[in-house]
Amino acid sequence: MPRLYYALDLHDDPALIAEYERWHSPEAIWPEIVESIAAAGVRDMEIYRVDDRLVLTMDVDEDYSAEAKAAADNANPRVQAWEALMSTFQKPLPGSAPGGEKWRPMVRIFSLAQSRNADDGSTAPPSGS
Repeated sequence: MPRLYYALDLHDDPALIAEYERWHSPEAIWPEIVESIAAAGVRDMEIYRVDDRLVLTMDVDEDYSAEAKAAADNANPRVQAWEALMSTFQKPLPGSAPGGEKWRPMVRIFSLAQSRNADDGSTAPPSGS
């Protein structure tokens, strides 16, 4: 099952950040939002925060399509209302595309498992000779 990572910033305002977190509690998130995420082929999703930076992880089905999810979200008035509400708390990362790009995909730059399994010896320290 593929795992995807995204980043986004919040407005650096403690009251807004607290409100954003409240909206994401199990008691406050709209059921239609949870349903739309699951219907898109997302099996699990988590959001982590440090200061005003968010990182989102998604475990998705093999046939998950970000484009199909975006199209379904754009056609769903309840998702659009949620996105409008969330936009009051969010701000684009530097370098975001014009036109409202919010969550930006992250690229993995290190894997401990891959490093441990490297066969070519490139992780060994250079010899002194």
